[in-house]
This record gives sequence, structure tokens and C-alpha cells, in this order.
Amino acid sequence: MDERLGSGVLRRGGAEASPAIGEIGLNQFAPYLMNRVASRWNSNLADALKAHGMTTPKMRALAVLCVTSGLTINELAVFAVTEQSTMSRTLDSLEEQGLIRRQQRSEDMRVREVHITEQGRSAFEQIWPMMYAMFVNMFDGIDEDEYQAFTGTLHKVLRNIRKHDI
Repeated sequence: MDERLGSGVLRRGGAEASPAIGEIGLNQFAPYLMNRVASRWNSNLADALKAHGMTTPKMRALAVLCVTSGLTINELAVFAVTEQSTMSRTLDSLEEQGLIRRQQRSEDMRVREVHITEQGRSAFEQIWPMMYAMFVNMFDGIDEDEYQAFTGTLHKVLRNIRKHDI
């Protein structure tokens, strides 16, 4: 904890005024650090995906569908952290490539589900080793307990700020 803050960065309630950003400092302001990490990860990943003829939205859609197939476009957009309009265009391209298929939901014909094809699964499996190597490199020097604590904290933060149930 920065001694200048006395009661810490997370001052909750009470009569104390919010600390100024200069008191906290950028290197102790978690949203700033999360943005830097996410931006660097996304930039490095986008560069690596280009070599495989893949875009970030396509990779995200295929990754999510490898884990959970049969999602609606809106659900997929949330899980893939992509705007719905971008996801719709991405799915058009993935469908043209034969990597996904869309079908009507049997219990509600108005709803279309997105499913990954074997070709789509294969395409993702080709890029996964590169992605996993980048992931492992990002957490170099961090042990499994630290990683589990970190992801646990991120889940708590996500619950605090989420707009969707998923």
C-alpha cells in the first residue's frame, strides 16, 4: 500500500474524500493496468493471427463455440467481447468459409443458433498452440496459486460491473 494514502486506494464510505488520481498513481490504478494488459495482449494476438489468416473477432467466435456451441448471436457477442454488429458480420464470413453454421432453434423457430463445424474446430485447433504459448509467456514468473487468486479476483470484479447475466 502507498503510505501517502493512509487508508489505502479503496476508500469506501465515510467522511474521507476520494483520493486524487495523482495520489493513487497510474501504476496502482487497476483499471489502467487492466487496459494496458488487454491492449498489449490484443495487439500481439492480432499480429500473430494475421499470419494464420485469422482476425481477432473470428478467433474469439471460434474459441467460444469450441467450448459452447449453439449460442445466439447476442450471446456469442457477449462471450466473445465483441459488438453485436461486428459479430454478425464476422459470422457471415465464418459461414461463407464453412467454419460455422446457423440453424433455427427447435423450440423457438424465431431464434437462430450458431454452431461450429468440424472445419471450424480444426481451424481453431491450428491457432490454439500459438495462443496458448502467448498466454503462458504472459504469465511467466507467476505460479499457479497466484494465477488462481488473480482469476478469482477478476471474476469478482466482473460480477461487480457486468451488464449481462453471462
